[in-house]
Amino acid sequence: MKLELFSDEANKIWRRAAGESVPDLLEIELPIYKKLLNFFQVGDHYYYVFNLRKLEFDLVSEEIETVLGYHPSEVTIAFLMDKMHPDDRPWFLNFESRTAGFLAQLPPDKIMKYKVRYDYRLKKSNGEYMRILHQAAIVQIDETNAVVRTLGVHTDITHLKKEGKPVMSVIGMDGDPSYLNIDVENLFIESKETLTRREKQVLTLLIEGKLSKEIGGVLNISKQTVDMHRKNMLHKNNLNTTGELIGKAIKQGWL
Repeated sequence: MKLELFSDEANKIWRRAAGESVPDLLEIELPIYKKLLNFFQVGDHYYYVFNLRKLEFDLVSEEIETVLGYHPSEVTIAFLMDKMHPDDRPWFLNFESRTAGFLAQLPPDKIMKYKVRYDYRLKKSNGEYMRILHQAAIVQIDETNAVVRTLGVHTDITHLKKEGKPVMSVIGMDGDPSYLNIDVENLFIESKETLTRREKQVLTLLIEGKLSKEIGGVLNISKQTVDMHRKNMLHKNNLNTTGELIGKAIKQGWL
């Protein structure tokens, strides 16, 4: 997902969660936040305080330099979003949207009793990607129960999860129920353009039920050329059968 679109969508989600009223500024109390870190079961980590009203960090801990290689002074929301793996950006947006929906249905006295966790990849200063476990809890709400600030912790879990799709869980921190590996709606699924114009023509005719010889006649190309296009489409998308190809094309909206 392109960074500009990713940033715009993330900001929309956070602004909806933050509402419109502006409370008095909260003086950051570091000892309090450090005590809250006990909820997160951290390993190699850094933490931050995110201000949803300003869409900026009030604080980024110095440990980020050890974990990712960046100085806290250079780390902004835009900076971290740029470092997120492009393939993980749609997952991040889906998780944030799901989180906002979950919080919206909670009674006021429960809003600050949950933490959200999910994983994605961030690029370190040396160019390598690290898989981090993102954990966040609300630390300030306003009189309308809209979220003002969150405390977040990013923990290096590269050694625990080398690959695989990101997953999300919501954890009750005060005896409240937890929800593990939540099924997240793909509101921001990204369709990658992998097919050429000719391959799309062949695929359209395949969906219509035509055989390679018939497709060759329609497009004025040989059956062998049609078969080559079919083979290329399967290879580029890591698929084994024409049925799988057609199913993915319809689901992803390639045509």
